[in-house]
Amino acid sequence: MSHRKDRLLAEVRAYHREQESDGRFEPGVTEIWPSGAVLDANDRVALVEAALTMRIAAGSDCRRFESAFARRLGLRKAHLTNSGSSANLLALTALTSPVLGERRLRPGDEVITVAAGFPTTVNPIIQNGLVPVFVDIELGTYNATAEHVARAIGPRTRAISMAHALGNPFQAAEIAELAEAHGLFLVEDNCDAVGSTYRGRLTGTFGDLSTVSFYPAHHLTMGEGGCVLTSNMALARVVESLRDWGRDCWCEPGESNRCLKRFSYQMGTLPEGYDHKYIFSHVGYNLKATDIQAALGRSQLNRLDEFCAARRHNWRRLREGLDGLPHLLLPRATEGSDPSWFGFVMTIGPEAPFTTAELVAFLEERRIGTRRLFAGNLTAHPAYQGVEHRVSGTLTNSDIVTGRTIWTGVYPGLTDEMIDYVVTSIKEFVAARG
Repeated sequence: MSHRKDRLLAEVRAYHREQESDGRFEPGVTEIWPSGAVLDANDRVALVEAALTMRIAAGSDCRRFESAFARRLGLRKAHLTNSGSSANLLALTALTSPVLGERRLRPGDEVITVAAGFPTTVNPIIQNGLVPVFVDIELGTYNATAEHVARAIGPRTRAISMAHALGNPFQAAEIAELAEAHGLFLVEDNCDAVGSTYRGRLTGTFGDLSTVSFYPAHHLTMGEGGCVLTSNMALARVVESLRDWGRDCWCEPGESNRCLKRFSYQMGTLPEGYDHKYIFSHVGYNLKATDIQAALGRSQLNRLDEFCAARRHNWRRLREGLDGLPHLLLPRATEGSDPSWFGFVMTIGPEAPFTTAELVAFLEERRIGTRRLFAGNLTAHPAYQGVEHRVSGTLTNSDIVTGRTIWTGVYPGLTDEMIDYVVTSIKEFVAARG
Protein backbone atom coordinates (compact mmCIF):
# COMPACT_ATOMS: atom_id res chain seq x y z
CA MET A 1 0.00 0.00 0.00
CA SER A 2 2.80 2.45 0.89
CA HIS A 3 4.46 1.84 -2.50
CA ARG A 4 1.21 2.62 -4.28
CA LYS A 5 0.85 5.81 -2.25
CA ASP A 6 4.44 6.80 -3.03
CA ARG A 7 3.82 6.27 -6.75
CA LEU A 8 0.62 8.25 -6.59
CA LEU A 9 2.28 11.20 -4.83
CA ALA A 10 5.15 11.09 -7.32
CA GLU A 11 2.55 11.40 -10.07
CA VAL A 12 1.03 14.36 -8.22
CA ARG A 13 4.43 16.09 -8.29
CA ALA A 14 4.78 15.36 -12.00
CA TYR A 15 1.26 16.67 -12.60
CA HIS A 16 2.14 19.87 -10.73
CA ARG A 17 5.17 20.44 -12.96
CA GLU A 18 2.97 20.01 -16.03
CA GLN A 19 0.52 22.61 -14.72
CA GLU A 20 3.12 25.26 -13.96
CA SER A 21 3.21 28.23 -16.32
CA ASP A 22 6.39 29.21 -18.07
CA GLY A 23 6.58 32.30 -15.85
CA ARG A 24 7.02 34.74 -18.71
CA PHE A 25 5.75 38.22 -18.01
CA GLU A 26 4.12 40.21 -20.82
CA PRO A 27 3.58 43.85 -19.79
CA GLY A 28 0.00 44.96 -20.13
CA VAL A 29 -1.18 41.41 -20.73
CA THR A 30 -0.08 39.37 -17.72
CA GLU A 31 -2.24 40.15 -14.71
CA ILE A 32 -0.37 41.69 -11.76
CA TRP A 33 -2.60 40.75 -8.88
CA PRO A 34 -2.64 42.78 -5.66
CA SER A 35 -2.62 39.55 -3.64
CA GLY A 36 -2.74 35.81 -4.07
CA ALA A 37 -1.60 32.41 -2.89
CA VAL A 38 1.82 31.04 -3.83
CA LEU A 39 1.52 27.27 -4.06
CA ASP A 40 4.20 24.72 -4.95
CA ALA A 41 4.41 20.97 -5.52
CA ASN A 42 4.74 20.30 -1.80
CA ASP A 43 1.44 22.05 -1.19
CA ARG A 44 -0.32 19.98 -3.85
CA VAL A 45 1.16 16.78 -2.43
CA ALA A 46 0.14 17.77 1.11
CA LEU A 47 -3.46 18.26 0.00
CA VAL A 48 -3.62 14.95 -1.85
CA GLU A 49 -1.90 13.04 0.95
CA ALA A 50 -4.37 14.44 3.47
CA ALA A 51 -7.26 13.49 1.19
CA LEU A 52 -5.97 9.93 0.98
CA THR A 53 -6.33 9.53 4.75
CA MET A 54 -10.05 10.29 4.43
CA ARG A 55 -9.88 12.43 7.59
CA ILE A 56 -12.55 14.85 6.44
CA ALA A 57 -13.06 16.74 9.72
CA ALA A 58 -10.71 18.34 12.25
CA GLY A 59 -8.06 15.88 13.39
CA SER A 60 -4.36 15.27 13.79
CA ASP A 61 -3.23 17.69 11.06
CA CYS A 62 -5.19 20.49 12.75
CA ARG A 63 -3.58 19.71 16.10
CA ARG A 64 -0.10 19.55 14.57
CA PHE A 65 -0.56 22.87 12.82
CA GLU A 66 -1.91 24.51 15.97
CA SER A 67 1.12 23.36 17.96
CA ALA A 68 3.62 24.38 15.28
CA PHE A 69 2.04 27.79 14.68
CA ALA A 70 1.80 28.61 18.39
CA ARG A 71 5.48 27.71 18.80
CA ARG A 72 6.38 29.85 15.80
CA LEU A 73 4.81 32.90 17.43
CA GLY A 74 6.03 31.99 20.91
CA LEU A 75 2.52 31.63 22.33
CA ARG A 76 1.00 28.80 24.32
CA LYS A 77 -2.18 28.02 22.41
CA ALA A 78 -3.54 28.31 18.88
CA HIS A 79 -7.02 27.29 17.81
CA LEU A 80 -7.76 26.83 14.13
CA THR A 81 -11.00 28.21 12.74
CA ASN A 82 -12.75 28.17 9.39
CA SER A 83 -11.80 31.81 8.61
CA GLY A 84 -10.03 34.86 9.93
CA SER A 85 -13.42 36.52 10.32
CA SER A 86 -14.51 33.66 12.57
CA ALA A 87 -11.26 34.06 14.52
CA ASN A 88 -12.14 37.69 15.21
CA LEU A 89 -15.65 36.70 16.24
CA LEU A 90 -14.33 34.07 18.64
CA ALA A 91 -11.71 36.39 20.15
CA LEU A 92 -14.21 39.15 20.90
CA THR A 93 -16.92 36.77 22.05
CA ALA A 94 -14.48 35.06 24.44
CA LEU A 95 -14.22 38.35 26.33
CA THR A 96 -17.96 38.15 27.14
CA SER A 97 -17.63 34.74 28.85
CA PRO A 98 -18.95 34.36 32.42
CA VAL A 99 -15.67 32.55 33.14
CA LEU A 100 -14.03 36.00 33.30
CA GLY A 101 -16.21 37.11 36.21
CA GLU A 102 -16.38 40.84 36.75
CA ARG A 103 -13.96 41.50 33.87
CA ARG A 104 -16.30 40.06 31.27
CA LEU A 105 -17.64 42.39 28.61
CA ARG A 106 -21.36 43.07 28.81
CA PRO A 107 -23.81 44.64 26.33
CA GLY A 108 -23.26 48.38 26.19
CA ASP A 109 -19.57 48.21 27.07
CA GLU A 110 -17.27 50.07 24.72
CA VAL A 111 -14.48 48.67 22.55
CA ILE A 112 -12.00 51.03 20.89
CA THR A 113 -11.31 50.26 17.24
CA VAL A 114 -10.24 51.94 14.00
CA ALA A 115 -12.71 53.51 11.57
CA ALA A 116 -10.58 52.88 8.47
CA GLY A 117 -10.23 49.13 8.23
CA PHE A 118 -11.90 45.86 7.37
CA PRO A 119 -15.42 45.13 8.67
CA THR A 120 -14.60 41.86 10.41
CA THR A 121 -12.44 43.65 12.98
CA VAL A 122 -15.46 45.72 13.96
CA ASN A 123 -18.44 43.43 13.34
CA PRO A 124 -17.85 41.14 16.36
CA ILE A 125 -18.10 44.18 18.62
CA ILE A 126 -21.56 44.94 17.27
CA GLN A 127 -22.60 41.29 17.10
CA ASN A 128 -21.93 40.96 20.83
CA GLY A 129 -24.04 43.99 21.73
CA LEU A 130 -20.98 46.11 22.48
CA VAL A 131 -20.37 49.67 21.33
CA PRO A 132 -17.51 50.43 18.91
CA VAL A 133 -15.57 53.60 19.64
CA PHE A 134 -13.99 54.71 16.36
CA VAL A 135 -10.63 56.44 16.26
CA ASP A 136 -8.84 57.98 13.32
CA ILE A 137 -5.55 56.93 11.73
CA GLU A 138 -2.43 58.80 10.70
CA LEU A 139 -1.59 59.06 7.03
CA GLY A 140 1.58 57.28 5.97
CA THR A 141 1.41 54.44 8.50
CA TYR A 142 -2.40 54.12 8.22
CA ASN A 143 -2.61 53.07 11.86
CA ALA A 144 -4.13 54.66 14.92
CA THR A 145 -1.55 55.78 17.47
CA ALA A 146 -1.38 55.25 21.22
CA GLU A 147 -2.44 58.91 21.59
CA HIS A 148 -5.58 58.27 19.54
CA VAL A 149 -6.43 55.32 21.78
CA ALA A 150 -5.66 57.15 25.04
CA ARG A 151 -8.00 60.00 24.09
CA ALA A 152 -10.78 57.54 23.29
CA ILE A 153 -10.82 55.78 26.67
CA GLY A 154 -14.00 56.56 28.59
CA PRO A 155 -15.80 55.29 31.69
CA ARG A 156 -17.46 52.43 29.76
CA THR A 157 -14.37 51.35 27.79
CA ARG A 158 -13.48 47.71 28.43
CA ALA A 159 -11.37 46.61 25.46
CA ILE A 160 -9.34 47.59 22.40
CA SER A 161 -9.55 45.66 19.12
CA MET A 162 -7.30 46.82 16.28
CA ALA A 163 -5.61 45.50 13.14
CA HIS A 164 -2.07 46.09 11.95
CA ALA A 165 -2.80 48.04 8.75
CA LEU A 166 -1.59 46.25 5.60
CA GLY A 167 1.08 44.47 7.65
CA ASN A 168 2.41 47.71 9.18
CA PRO A 169 2.38 47.32 12.99
CA PHE A 170 0.50 49.78 15.13
CA GLN A 171 2.23 50.92 18.34
CA ALA A 172 1.52 47.58 19.95
CA ALA A 173 3.76 47.92 22.99
CA GLU A 174 2.43 51.35 23.95
CA ILE A 175 -1.18 50.34 23.35
CA ALA A 176 -0.70 47.14 25.36
CA GLU A 177 0.70 49.27 28.20
CA LEU A 178 -2.35 51.54 27.97
CA ALA A 179 -4.63 48.52 28.10
CA GLU A 180 -2.91 47.15 31.18
CA ALA A 181 -2.94 50.52 32.95
CA HIS A 182 -6.70 50.90 32.40
CA GLY A 183 -7.67 47.27 32.92
CA LEU A 184 -8.68 46.79 29.30
CA PHE A 185 -8.45 43.70 27.11
CA LEU A 186 -6.45 43.98 23.89
CA VAL A 187 -7.30 41.95 20.77
CA GLU A 188 -4.67 42.12 18.01
CA ASP A 189 -6.03 41.51 14.54
CA ASN A 190 -2.83 40.14 13.01
CA CYS A 191 -4.47 38.87 9.83
CA ASP A 192 -2.38 41.08 7.51
CA ALA A 193 0.85 41.09 9.51
CA VAL A 194 2.18 37.60 10.22
CA GLY A 195 5.95 37.90 10.50
CA SER A 196 5.93 41.65 11.22
CA THR A 197 7.76 42.86 14.30
CA TYR A 198 7.46 45.88 16.58
CA ARG A 199 10.39 46.71 18.84
CA GLY A 200 11.90 43.39 17.83
CA ARG A 201 8.85 41.40 18.94
CA LEU A 202 6.42 39.61 16.64
CA THR A 203 3.03 41.19 16.15
CA GLY A 204 0.25 39.00 17.47
CA THR A 205 2.09 38.55 20.79
CA PHE A 206 1.17 41.82 22.50
CA GLY A 207 -2.56 41.29 23.05
CA ASP A 208 -4.60 39.08 25.34
CA LEU A 209 -5.72 37.40 22.12
CA SER A 210 -4.61 37.68 18.52
CA THR A 211 -6.11 36.50 15.25
CA VAL A 212 -4.78 35.35 11.88
CA SER A 213 -6.39 34.66 8.50
CA PHE A 214 -5.36 31.96 6.03
CA TYR A 215 -7.43 33.26 3.12
CA PRO A 216 -5.39 33.10 -0.15
CA ALA A 217 -4.54 36.81 0.02
CA HIS A 218 -2.68 36.41 3.30
CA HIS A 219 0.85 35.44 4.29
CA LEU A 220 -0.02 31.74 4.58
CA THR A 221 -3.03 30.05 3.06
CA MET A 222 -5.29 27.11 3.69
CA GLY A 223 -7.78 28.28 1.06
CA GLU A 224 -10.04 29.39 3.86
CA GLY A 225 -9.16 29.32 7.53
CA GLY A 226 -8.05 31.35 10.50
CA CYS A 227 -6.60 31.07 13.97
CA VAL A 228 -6.99 32.51 17.47
CA LEU A 229 -3.83 32.62 19.58
CA THR A 230 -3.15 33.38 23.23
CA SER A 231 -0.93 32.53 26.15
CA ASN A 232 -3.83 32.99 28.57
CA MET A 233 -5.00 29.43 29.19
CA ALA A 234 -8.37 30.50 30.62
CA LEU A 235 -9.11 32.48 27.45
CA ALA A 236 -7.83 29.62 25.30
CA ARG A 237 -10.29 27.27 26.97
CA VAL A 238 -13.16 29.69 26.33
CA VAL A 239 -12.16 30.09 22.65
CA GLU A 240 -12.11 26.31 22.23
CA SER A 241 -15.53 25.94 23.82
CA LEU A 242 -17.05 28.70 21.68
CA ARG A 243 -15.53 27.27 18.51
CA ASP A 244 -16.72 23.74 19.30
CA TRP A 245 -20.49 24.27 19.71
CA GLY A 246 -20.08 25.80 23.19
CA ARG A 247 -19.47 22.42 24.78
CA ASP A 248 -17.66 22.16 28.10
CA CYS A 249 -15.79 18.96 27.19
CA TRP A 250 -12.26 19.33 25.85
CA CYS A 251 -11.82 15.86 24.37
CA GLU A 252 -10.56 15.87 20.79
CA PRO A 253 -12.72 14.26 18.11
CA GLY A 254 -12.49 10.50 18.56
CA GLU A 255 -11.56 10.79 22.24
CA SER A 256 -14.08 9.71 24.82
CA ASN A 257 -12.81 10.20 28.37
CA ARG A 258 -9.55 12.10 28.55
CA CYS A 259 -10.44 13.60 31.94
CA LEU A 260 -11.34 10.13 33.32
CA LYS A 261 -14.55 11.49 34.81
CA ARG A 262 -16.81 11.86 31.80
CA PHE A 263 -19.82 10.55 33.74
CA SER A 264 -19.00 12.23 37.06
CA TYR A 265 -19.84 15.88 36.37
CA GLN A 266 -22.70 17.94 37.74
CA MET A 267 -23.12 21.34 36.03
CA GLY A 268 -26.00 23.78 35.78
CA THR A 269 -29.20 22.05 36.78
CA LEU A 270 -28.34 18.85 34.95
CA PRO A 271 -28.53 15.55 36.83
CA GLU A 272 -25.38 14.17 38.45
CA GLY A 273 -23.28 12.16 35.99
CA TYR A 274 -24.69 13.68 32.79
CA ASP A 275 -22.35 12.89 29.87
CA HIS A 276 -19.73 15.66 29.83
CA LYS A 277 -19.43 15.43 26.03
CA TYR A 278 -22.93 16.92 25.88
CA ILE A 279 -22.68 19.60 28.56
CA PHE A 280 -22.60 23.12 27.11
CA SER A 281 -21.05 25.99 29.06
CA HIS A 282 -21.22 28.67 26.34
CA VAL A 283 -23.64 29.67 23.60
CA GLY A 284 -21.20 28.73 20.87
CA TYR A 285 -20.72 27.94 17.22
CA ASN A 286 -19.15 25.31 15.00
CA LEU A 287 -16.25 27.21 13.46
CA LYS A 288 -13.65 24.46 13.15
CA ALA A 289 -11.27 23.92 10.24
CA THR A 290 -10.58 20.56 8.55
CA ASP A 291 -7.52 18.36 8.34
CA ILE A 292 -7.20 18.97 4.61
CA GLN A 293 -6.97 22.71 5.23
CA ALA A 294 -4.46 22.17 8.02
CA ALA A 295 -2.31 19.90 5.85
CA LEU A 296 -1.94 22.72 3.36
CA GLY A 297 -1.21 25.12 6.23
CA ARG A 298 1.55 22.88 7.57
CA SER A 299 3.18 22.82 4.14
CA GLN A 300 2.87 26.61 3.77
CA LEU A 301 4.31 27.23 7.22
CA ASN A 302 7.64 25.83 6.03
CA ARG A 303 7.90 28.78 3.64
CA LEU A 304 6.87 31.60 5.99
CA ASP A 305 10.36 33.16 6.19
CA GLU A 306 10.67 33.02 2.40
CA PHE A 307 7.26 34.63 1.93
CA CYS A 308 7.95 37.42 4.43
CA ALA A 309 11.32 38.17 2.83
CA ALA A 310 9.68 38.42 -0.60
CA ARG A 311 7.02 40.81 0.70
CA ARG A 312 9.67 43.05 2.23
CA HIS A 313 11.77 42.95 -0.93
CA ASN A 314 8.85 43.84 -3.21
CA TRP A 315 7.72 46.67 -0.95
CA ARG A 316 11.23 48.17 -0.80
CA ARG A 317 11.56 47.97 -4.59
CA LEU A 318 8.30 49.87 -5.03
CA ARG A 319 9.17 52.40 -2.33
CA GLU A 320 12.61 53.14 -3.76
CA GLY A 321 11.31 53.21 -7.33
CA LEU A 322 8.59 55.75 -6.54
CA ASP A 323 10.52 57.86 -4.05
CA GLY A 324 10.21 61.59 -4.74
CA LEU A 325 7.29 61.24 -7.15
CA PRO A 326 5.01 64.29 -6.79
CA HIS A 327 1.34 64.16 -5.79
CA LEU A 328 1.60 60.77 -4.07
CA LEU A 329 2.03 60.24 -0.34
CA LEU A 330 4.06 57.05 -0.08
CA PRO A 331 3.84 54.68 2.89
CA ARG A 332 6.24 54.49 5.80
CA ALA A 333 6.83 51.82 8.40
CA THR A 334 5.79 52.62 11.95
CA GLU A 335 8.86 53.76 13.89
CA GLY A 336 10.50 50.78 15.58
CA SER A 337 8.85 48.24 13.31
CA ASP A 338 9.86 45.80 10.58
CA PRO A 339 6.67 45.07 8.64
CA SER A 340 5.99 41.95 6.64
CA TRP A 341 3.91 44.00 4.24
CA PHE A 342 0.51 43.02 2.92
CA GLY A 343 0.35 45.76 0.28
CA PHE A 344 1.88 49.01 -0.96
CA VAL A 345 -0.43 51.89 -0.10
CA MET A 346 -0.52 55.34 -1.75
CA THR A 347 -2.60 58.43 -1.06
CA ILE A 348 -3.22 60.99 -3.82
CA GLY A 349 -2.43 64.51 -2.69
CA PRO A 350 -5.21 67.12 -2.47
CA GLU A 351 -3.62 69.31 -5.18
CA ALA A 352 -2.91 66.46 -7.59
CA PRO A 353 -3.84 67.16 -11.23
CA PHE A 354 -5.57 63.79 -11.44
CA THR A 355 -8.18 61.86 -9.51
CA THR A 356 -8.04 58.55 -7.72
CA ALA A 357 -10.45 57.10 -10.26
CA GLU A 358 -8.19 58.16 -13.14
CA LEU A 359 -5.12 56.52 -11.59
CA VAL A 360 -7.05 53.34 -10.84
CA ALA A 361 -8.44 53.18 -14.38
CA PHE A 362 -4.95 53.67 -15.86
CA LEU A 363 -3.42 50.91 -13.74
CA GLU A 364 -6.28 48.49 -14.23
CA GLU A 365 -6.10 49.04 -18.00
CA ARG A 366 -2.47 47.92 -17.77
CA ARG A 367 -3.56 44.81 -15.87
CA ILE A 368 -2.15 46.14 -12.60
CA GLY A 369 -4.60 45.24 -9.87
CA THR A 370 -5.52 47.83 -7.26
CA ARG A 371 -7.56 47.82 -4.09
CA ARG A 372 -8.95 50.46 -1.77
CA LEU A 373 -7.80 50.64 1.84
CA PHE A 374 -10.55 48.14 2.55
CA ALA A 375 -13.72 49.90 3.66
CA GLY A 376 -12.25 53.35 4.09
CA ASN A 377 -14.33 55.06 6.76
CA LEU A 378 -16.65 52.30 7.96
CA THR A 379 -19.11 54.75 9.48
CA ALA A 380 -20.00 55.92 5.96
CA HIS A 381 -21.22 52.48 4.86
CA PRO A 382 -24.92 51.57 4.81
CA ALA A 383 -24.38 48.58 7.10
CA TYR A 384 -23.38 50.86 9.98
CA GLN A 385 -26.04 53.51 9.62
CA GLY A 386 -28.07 53.47 12.82
CA VAL A 387 -25.60 51.21 14.66
CA GLU A 388 -24.79 52.55 18.11
CA HIS A 389 -21.23 53.84 18.21
CA ARG A 390 -19.05 56.66 19.47
CA VAL A 391 -16.45 58.66 17.54
CA SER A 392 -13.42 59.93 19.41
CA GLY A 393 -12.24 63.23 17.95
CA THR A 394 -12.62 63.46 14.18
CA LEU A 395 -12.24 60.93 11.38
CA THR A 396 -10.56 63.34 8.98
CA ASN A 397 -7.88 60.96 7.76
CA SER A 398 -10.33 58.08 7.52
CA ASP A 399 -12.35 60.25 5.13
CA ILE A 400 -9.21 61.09 3.16
CA VAL A 401 -8.33 57.44 2.60
CA THR A 402 -11.92 56.72 1.60
CA GLY A 403 -11.56 59.10 -1.33
CA ARG A 404 -7.86 59.15 -2.17
CA THR A 405 -6.06 55.98 -1.08
CA ILE A 406 -5.31 52.78 -3.00
CA TRP A 407 -2.81 49.96 -2.73
CA THR A 408 -1.07 47.56 -5.07
CA GLY A 409 0.46 44.16 -4.48
CA VAL A 410 3.70 43.02 -2.88
CA TYR A 411 2.86 39.35 -2.41
CA PRO A 412 5.52 36.70 -3.15
CA GLY A 413 4.07 35.75 -6.53
CA LEU A 414 5.28 39.04 -8.03
CA THR A 415 8.65 39.27 -9.77
CA ASP A 416 11.08 42.18 -10.00
CA GLU A 417 10.01 42.62 -13.62
CA MET A 418 6.40 43.01 -12.53
CA ILE A 419 7.28 45.42 -9.73
CA ASP A 420 9.37 47.54 -12.10
CA TYR A 421 6.48 47.67 -14.56
CA VAL A 422 4.21 48.98 -11.79
CA VAL A 423 6.78 51.67 -10.94
CA THR A 424 7.23 52.67 -14.59
CA SER A 425 3.48 52.80 -15.14
CA ILE A 426 2.79 55.03 -12.13
CA LYS A 427 5.64 57.37 -13.08
CA GLU A 428 4.39 57.58 -16.65
CA PHE A 429 0.87 58.39 -15.46
CA VAL A 430 1.99 61.15 -13.08
CA ALA A 431 4.38 62.68 -15.61
CA ALA A 432 1.70 62.80 -18.32
CA ARG A 433 -0.53 64.87 -16.04
CA GLY A 434 2.04 67.41 -15.05
